[in-house]
Amino acid sequence: MLEIHQETGCRLCPRKCGVLREGIVTAPKRALCRASGKAEVALVSLHRWEEPCISGSQGAGTVFFSHCNLRCCFCQNHEISAEGSGFAVTDERLAEIFLEQQSRGATCLELVTPTHYVENIIRAIDIARSRGFSLRVAYNTNGYDLPETIGRLRGYVDMYMPDLKYFDSRYGERYSGVPHYFETASVAIRAMFDAVGRYRVGEDGLMRSGLIVRHLVLPGLWRDSCRCLDWLWENFGNDVCVSLMNQYMPLYKASRHPEINRKLFTLEYQKVVRHAESLGYRNCFIQIGETAESKFIPVFDGTNVLRASD
Repeated sequence: MLEIHQETGCRLCPRKCGVLREGIVTAPKRALCRASGKAEVALVSLHRWEEPCISGSQGAGTVFFSHCNLRCCFCQNHEISAEGSGFAVTDERLAEIFLEQQSRGATCLELVTPTHYVENIIRAIDIARSRGFSLRVAYNTNGYDLPETIGRLRGYVDMYMPDLKYFDSRYGERYSGVPHYFETASVAIRAMFDAVGRYRVGEDGLMRSGLIVRHLVLPGLWRDSCRCLDWLWENFGNDVCVSLMNQYMPLYKASRHPEINRKLFTLEYQKVVRHAESLGYRNCFIQIGETAESKFIPVFDGTNVLRASD
């Protein structure tokens, strides 16, 4: 079993920074992801802008966690991923949040950037299940994960929504601040597939199990995007679903890299979509219209995180 308070410290993600994460936010030495031993949550909402099989008509029951083990210079959610906006909650409160999402009619429980809080999440799901929690659980991750951590989640996660950001790991170093991104993410995605199996959708159009592998097409990197698609096709074919996103905006610190300090050209995105079609993808979501707009970024104001009495 993985633990985050053993003598060797935290080993939940590939950074393996070894920090002893206490249950306080102001730990003497902070983890590279900046997370403490308590889960920190920035927003609890019904999200209607995910893939249709995830959102349905009611919306996915998103829980946006604070902090991240990547440092993407273009992160749309930098307010919570890099700057750490959010509220620390106990595992008991996290379980209540899961149950509240179920009572709101969420199509599923979607955990967003959850890896550094895996142990808190497992304890919270156990508590919630003892009180009637039954939603399918979707794990929305940046892909920079360990297979051991994915193995720890067997029986807790039904659907994985990993990013596959780059094929060439030099881009991972340049734009996300981590080494060996593709080598790491590709192993993690295989582990996710082994854990939950092929992509399945019920008669109601909602996802039941499997993977949606998300890929954000970046300016100038459409060839790298095609290489990501090639790898996914060669390894999984139509047993996974792919979601190709054109919503890139040059936010946060993207201006430090002039080559990506612009919006995506329509032609760049079309080249990637056409490549997916040529490979034979049937389970593939694409985005149409103007999605690169700030109105699609959630407002991380702590809605539904704390009890009303708090």
